[in-house]
Amino acid sequence: MPTTYHVLPTELHNQLVRAAYLHRGYTAAEAEDAARFCEMASTHGIRTHNAIKALHLDHLFGSATGGCKPGAEIEVIEKKFAASEVWDAKLKLGQSVAFSAMERCMELADKYGIGQVSVDNAFHYLWGGGYVMDAAKKGYIAYTNCTSTLAEVVPFGGKFPVLGTNPHSWGLPTQKACGFPIVIDWATSTVAMGRVQQLKREGKPLPPGAAVDVDGNPTTDPNAAQWLLPFGAHKGYGLSLLIELMGGMIGGSLPTLRGGGAHPDIKNQTLLAGEKRTSAFYFQVIHPDAISSGLFARGRDFDSNLKAVIADILGHGNENCLLPGQPEAQNAAHTARAGGLLFSTAEIEALNEIAAEVGQRSFDPAHMLTYDVA
Repeated sequence: MPTTYHVLPTELHNQLVRAAYLHRGYTAAEAEDAARFCEMASTHGIRTHNAIKALHLDHLFGSATGGCKPGAEIEVIEKKFAASEVWDAKLKLGQSVAFSAMERCMELADKYGIGQVSVDNAFHYLWGGGYVMDAAKKGYIAYTNCTSTLAEVVPFGGKFPVLGTNPHSWGLPTQKACGFPIVIDWATSTVAMGRVQQLKREGKPLPPGAAVDVDGNPTTDPNAAQWLLPFGAHKGYGLSLLIELMGGMIGGSLPTLRGGGAHPDIKNQTLLAGEKRTSAFYFQVIHPDAISSGLFARGRDFDSNLKAVIADILGHGNENCLLPGQPEAQNAAHTARAGGLLFSTAEIEALNEIAAEVGQRSFDPAHMLTYDVA
């Protein structure tokens, strides 16, 4: 059965997002970055990190609680390494920081073949896949990871959540080889908490092995889900731990304190005076020419060699396999055909709550165009 979505004109969506961020004290430039990000997420069908999630996160941990500071200015910390920069984000809006950091990485890669930016004192940037996809569309190999706002994931073999969902995101410039950039973007938990919230809104169950309840028992009920589990048991745990340790090297503090949490083993919180409660980001961009030998078989060039590799992977009976980034490309094609961004009825209702917050007219699902996705 196809799923029916309501079509929201992109500019109306962006007007609402800009108004919401301006209403909460953000600058015009930050509000524009927020709207750009939310449009990008919805265009590609990222329902777990759209405007609803972004503004909900800001309400819980951002401008409403001091975890994010509208109008903050980034400080670049002096380093001796030409292709590397370290930033103190000063709790600036994460989307604005991420767009700027990825842009700076591309500038460094143009000059040095590779560029990296690490960011301390950050507020979560949401969907990392969007930033690497944007860079890949411009012809670069891009990577980012971040420590999450909260410790919501129980380590493999443990019983208390001490890890973030800690996503890794890669983007590869494969447009000429397969029609879209390959984007490998995953949280190190089985699902993201945004997915739990989405399934709760839609009244659908979680997949098995994704979450536990308050007593640590496995559950597929999104209403009972308290903490998340790492994907792939010890493998997802290891990847999440890697990001926690990288975050610690950048300047991050105890995972159980992020987002204003309280350390579970210390009743006297004054013992934690001076500890930090912020996330850390890492961005890297590689210019493809910097890693290419040019010694491709049968006289192929860079793009035709990638095309041959992908064709080999999808051959031999594997023709029905999806490439990472293909669902996002398909969703973008649906968005283009629909002539606007696609939202469920529950999501329109959530957007109307945002509209009420800023005094804008609500959207009436009964009078909106619809679009069916098989």
